[in-house]
Amino acid sequence: MLAILKKEINTFFASPIGYLVIAAFLVLNGLFLWVFTGEFNVLDNGYADLSSFFLLAPWILIFLVPAVTMRSFSDEKKQGTLELLITKPISHLQIVLGKYFGAFLLIVIALIPTLLYVFTIYKLGNPEGNLDFGSTLGSYFGLLFLVAAYTAIGIFASSVTDNQIVAFIIAIFICFIFYFGFNGISSYNLFGSGFNFETLGMSSHYKSMSRGVIDTRDLVYFISIAAFFILLTKLNIKQK
Repeated sequence: MLAILKKEINTFFASPIGYLVIAAFLVLNGLFLWVFTGEFNVLDNGYADLSSFFLLAPWILIFLVPAVTMRSFSDEKKQGTLELLITKPISHLQIVLGKYFGAFLLIVIALIPTLLYVFTIYKLGNPEGNLDFGSTLGSYFGLLFLVAAYTAIGIFASSVTDNQIVAFIIAIFICFIFYFGFNGISSYNLFGSGFNFETLGMSSHYKSMSRGVIDTRDLVYFISIAAFFILLTKLNIKQK
C-alpha cells in the first residue's frame, strides 16, 4: 500500500499538472480573500477572522479534489495497467487505500500554505493576536474531514470510467449533491417536518465543526461517507 501511495505522489509531482492544481487553489483563495472586493474579502469585512476562507474553501475543493483524483483508476484502465496492478500480491482494499491516501496527502499539502492566513490574521488583529483559535482549529479539522470525504468520492468516480474528464464531472456532481444538495431538499420540506434532510449533507456537519466544537456525530458522519465510497471503489475494482 505504501508503494502505491508513494507512486501516486511521485506521479502527481512528476508533471506540471500537480503544481498547477495546487497553485490554482492557492491563487483562487488569495484573490477572493485579499484582492477581489466582496463578501469574501477579509480586509473589507473589518473582522480579524478566517470565516471567509472556511466558507469559500469547500466550494473550491469541490473542483480541486476531483482534479487530483480523476486519474487514479481511470488512467490505469486507459493504459491497461489496472489488471497488472490487481495481480500484485496485495489486496484490493490495499490498492484502493494506497490511491486514496496518496490523493488525500496531496490535498493536505495544498492546504498547508493556507496556514499563512492564520499568521496574517493574527498580526492584523486589534489588539494583535485577537483571533479565535478554537474556531479556527475546529474549522481546519472540519476541512480535513471534508477533504477525506471528497477524496473518497473522487476515487470512486475514477473507478467507474476510463475517461478522466468523465470521472472529474461525476466527482464534482456527487460532491455537490452531498455538500449542498441535501440543504436544498430540506428547504422544500418534501416529506413533512419529521426529518431534517440537512443533517445528511456535509455542509451541516462541516459548519458544526467550524464552531470549534468537535462532535463525535460529525466525525462519524465524515468517516462513514469516506468508508462507504472506499468500499464501493473496492467492489468496482474487484469486478474488474
